Amino acid sequence: MIQDIFPHKYDVSYKVPKVQEGDVILIYSKNSLLCAKENSEVVFPEIADVLDVIPEVMEKAKFLFTIDSINYFEIRNTELEAFGKWEYLPKAEFRTIKPVWHAFAAITGLQIHNFYTNNTFCGRCGGKMKGSETERAMICTECKRTVYPQICPGVIVAITNGDKLLLTRYAARHSKHNRFALVAGYNEVGESLEDTVRREAMEEVGLKVKNIRYFKSQPWSFSDTLLVGFFCDVDGECDITLDKNELSEALWFTRDEIPSESADPTISLTGTMIYEFKHNF
Repeated sequence: MIQDIFPHKYDVSYKVPKVQEGDVILIYSKNSLLCAKENSEVVFPEIADVLDVIPEVMEKAKFLFTIDSINYFEIRNTELEAFGKWEYLPKAEFRTIKPVWHAFAAITGLQIHNFYTNNTFCGRCGGKMKGSETERAMICTECKRTVYPQICPGVIVAITNGDKLLLTRYAARHSKHNRFALVAGYNEVGESLEDTVRREAMEEVGLKVKNIRYFKSQPWSFSDTLLVGFFCDVDGECDITLDKNELSEALWFTRDEIPSESADPTISLTGTMIYEFKHNF
């Protein structure tokens, strides 16, 4: 999955290090990232690469995280135009970045960047927000309210019926992704994750489920989500009642029938779970 970047090591610990010219700078503009392609791989600029176009970068760069002892920074409220070999890559293409650990850095950095830029003012009193000096948080200068990055829990649900797996496809108005995937949805207030599994299965495909089993989780910065994967069995009737507002189709697939492009474990938890059923279940 996208966060599995071994042998590279991601460290999210918050700190305020001194900016060095060899540090990486992730520059975002309208959910796009400044980068370049070298030998079919994406590379990010270092601080030294942007000194001429952003002279104040050493003072204004804000710490994001560390990978392999290299500090990654961002800069906010800049409208830097593409220059030289550097161009902007849209968020929609982050999944295809090679190497994959650069894809992880790109989308994780965007989640943190958007947290800071979207919390310029306090949602309670309207006061100016200021970054904490001790943790990844924003603090209101007026009412002292502290705001932390938003992380929304959601479930990925693999419903099985003997040797068959239920795959769904989103309706075009709901999502641009048209590959077969799994039942999925966000956790609601006062609801356990297991109850979310049951509700989403009923809402999306009209099925009761049983034997709910945790598989694994994934941070999914594309939507500020912590995804939690579960396998479960259909309970009773297996006839599908489709939620046509969200889905265009839902079908039962045997292992051999599962499309290979949907069983890709390199990026998403969904792909990993489909792969697991197809090859190891």
